[in-house]
Amino acid sequence: VIDTTAGLGRDGFLLAGSGCRVTLIERHPVVAAVLRDGLTRATAAPSTAETSQRTELIEDDALTVLASRTADVVLVDPMYPPRCKSAAVRKEMQLARAVVGDDEDAAALLATGLAAARHRVVVKRPRRAEPLPGPAPSTSVEGRSSRFDVYSRRALP
Repeated sequence: VIDTTAGLGRDGFLLAGSGCRVTLIERHPVVAAVLRDGLTRATAAPSTAETSQRTELIEDDALTVLASRTADVVLVDPMYPPRCKSAAVRKEMQLARAVVGDDEDAAALLATGLAAARHRVVVKRPRRAEPLPGPAPSTSVEGRSSRFDVYSRRALP
């Protein structure tokens, strides 16, 4: 799995914990440094060492990295668009948006991910948000607050 928008590594670490080999790509240097520190600590802890060894962190722009790599699955989790609700988003997401900003290239990540994925591209979106511009998803899986749009390329083995 290639996680094109690793952030703090939560989704990628869950995937690694389920047995996947995960390449985490993070372009923002501050976020990548925090993620690298977390992975170093996870590698040193006996309870998470095996999981963290299934991860690789690349500090670069995912569009550049995907030009020369392929994976069975590509995960795209761009910064959610600003909310119009009266309730504020969690503090950690407010801080992340302040540091990182918006992901203006999310549609380009989808297109590049479709070229790099052998089997699937999965895009994490707010449950009520429009899909990213581009082809329609093959299917969607809705949770309470998020939705996973799945773009199938070919059947999994």
